[in-house]
Amino acid sequence: MEIEKIIKEGVLGQKAYPIESRTCRIKLDANENPYPLPPDLKERLLRKIDSLSLNRYPSAGSPEMRSSIAGNLGVSDDMILIGNGSDELIQILLTAVKPESSGGIMIPAPTFAMYKIGAVNAGHDVIEIPLDDRFDLPIDNMLDIISEKSPGITFLSYPNNPSGNCFDTEKIKKIIEASNGIVVVDEAYFNFSRKTFLPCLEKWDNLVILRTFSKVGLAALRIGIMVGNPSLIHQLDKVRLPYNLNMISQAVGQLFIERAKEFLPKIDHIIAGRDRLLDKLKDIEGIDPYPSDANFILFSCHGDKNSVYEGLIRKGILIKNFPSSGPLKDCMRVTVGTEEENREFVESLREVIIPLGE
Repeated sequence: MEIEKIIKEGVLGQKAYPIESRTCRIKLDANENPYPLPPDLKERLLRKIDSLSLNRYPSAGSPEMRSSIAGNLGVSDDMILIGNGSDELIQILLTAVKPESSGGIMIPAPTFAMYKIGAVNAGHDVIEIPLDDRFDLPIDNMLDIISEKSPGITFLSYPNNPSGNCFDTEKIKKIIEASNGIVVVDEAYFNFSRKTFLPCLEKWDNLVILRTFSKVGLAALRIGIMVGNPSLIHQLDKVRLPYNLNMISQAVGQLFIERAKEFLPKIDHIIAGRDRLLDKLKDIEGIDPYPSDANFILFSCHGDKNSVYEGLIRKGILIKNFPSSGPLKDCMRVTVGTEEENREFVESLREVIIPLGE
């Protein structure tokens, strides 16, 4: 068998999504919530799991959770699609849209890697539009592409990963207004930005919003949420695998919705910690952090950033490093951790970066 003749060229020509395999005692690379579940909630969770019939298939389409989320967001049930993480929902969109009739998939660059990976895997052309020097949308360029090529889907991460900023609201509205295709506003970090396009769903039927439970403390359960107009959700639901979300994730997700207020103090801690961490990074010579509306901070590093990254690894601290070429060639990204983790990261960063300036 000649694999090269069977597999799509786009798949053969790309690399898998990179996941750092090294284990460190302080993990600040994946934008996870650093706080474990509250003990009483964990006890409720274990009791709930004990009551589940794991020999049975889960409820197809997660109807109970879908209804609860719809009520929480103030939309109808038929506007909600639940996915095995936002990644699956992105994949569903890219699978459903015809590559041959689409003018490609438009994404800003840099942004969340799975937009491009999923698009290439599904056979779409990818149109990457470089962000400006403030990591904001070059609106004129994007409107020109919409006019010339009419992209089938435009993905906008809001706040953007990895830059951490929310794109200009009016620019996003212009893109939605001008687009004949679907515009996805990915609000994975909504809990930290507190900014949303949810009210705009009534105005534009081509707007789709993504949310996730991963950033609020349930990353292991892989629960993603899509909100869109009922006609589109109806079609996308045909692409969803029947039992895409397992029984445990459905049960825990429902429990989270019912007890969501117990998670809010931790979110507030992370936001406050982010602001303090940003101030600390500004005080370190050779480090230039970017403002963030998310639970992470992107920063550029003068000198050899790879040596700084490896120095942090030796101290047991893992953050996200980016390739040494392209717009992020001098950049790394750190997740906001607990107060102690943030303090140790800052102290270690000062230690490993000082020799580079000597």
